[in-house]
Amino acid sequence: MKASTTVKLSYQDLGQGIFCIDTFYYRPKLDGCYLIKEGNEAALIDTGTSHVVPAVLELLALQGLQPEQVKYIIPTHVHLDHAGGTGQLMATLPNAEMVIHPAGAQHMIHPEKIIAGTIAVYGEEVFKQRYGSIIPVPESRTIEAEDGFELFLSGRRLQCLHTLGHAKHHLCIWDEQSRGLFTGDTFGISYRELDTEQGPFMFLPSTPIDFDPEAWHQTLDRLTDLNPKQLFLTHFCRVDQPALRAQSLHEEIDAYVAIAKNAHGEQREQQIKEAMSQYYLQRLRAHGSTLPEQEIDEVLGMDIALCAQGVEVWLKRQEKSGK
Repeated sequence: MKASTTVKLSYQDLGQGIFCIDTFYYRPKLDGCYLIKEGNEAALIDTGTSHVVPAVLELLALQGLQPEQVKYIIPTHVHLDHAGGTGQLMATLPNAEMVIHPAGAQHMIHPEKIIAGTIAVYGEEVFKQRYGSIIPVPESRTIEAEDGFELFLSGRRLQCLHTLGHAKHHLCIWDEQSRGLFTGDTFGISYRELDTEQGPFMFLPSTPIDFDPEAWHQTLDRLTDLNPKQLFLTHFCRVDQPALRAQSLHEEIDAYVAIAKNAHGEQREQQIKEAMSQYYLQRLRAHGSTLPEQEIDEVLGMDIALCAQGVEVWLKRQEKSGK
């Protein structure tokens, strides 16, 4: 499915000054970014692609905010569905500072490597249509957030936590006022098409290249120890019952490892992909989903292919290290 190059404003007011903006990456309700408003200051967590800039400006105006009042832009990590719009937003929001994991900062200050790598995968035409223009972030407006780094919006405390498992350069943001976690990809994916009477369906994104099962278990434990009341997912929007969601993701991490270890031969990645597809089909049926398999593949197919690649990369790394 082609991504839209024009993002019309579609958002949800989640209360306590938190708004989820649909970035229309591939399709509606796949990818979001968040505006937090407190007093006369605001922050953005994740950005989607550069196509989202007009929607962000429109929402700011609706909330009585000027572009100059956005204080921080915080990509949870540098994958382009989370950070692709950072440079354009920094150029549009003149007083904002980018807050980012130290391991991700240079990728935003000098994005040439990300651009080249993405073009190599998709081609230049698709890259431009999907991501628009990725421009550098000035180093002078960059804050490299160490683990536990604190930010304040009109006195509202936001804390940056390093969260390994999905990516080595991943941050989660703890908002003690809402007792909510802005989780990027660390607390999984939950597409609204897969909701049932049993609630949201959680999905673990082991996207290449940093899948780390042991670290991810530890990260989930650390985040649940905060006793959050709600999770603000980039994919997609708010879910509740964080402890229950964490339990599901712990099980999925172990399932991925088992699937990987049962794959052999030259077609190992394909075996992993097929096993993951069956695993999630079974889980969805147990979750009460009645969607036809073709629709499930339309929703999850791209993610499962990326997850299989990520697990295969991890498996090669394990073999190389002799584990």
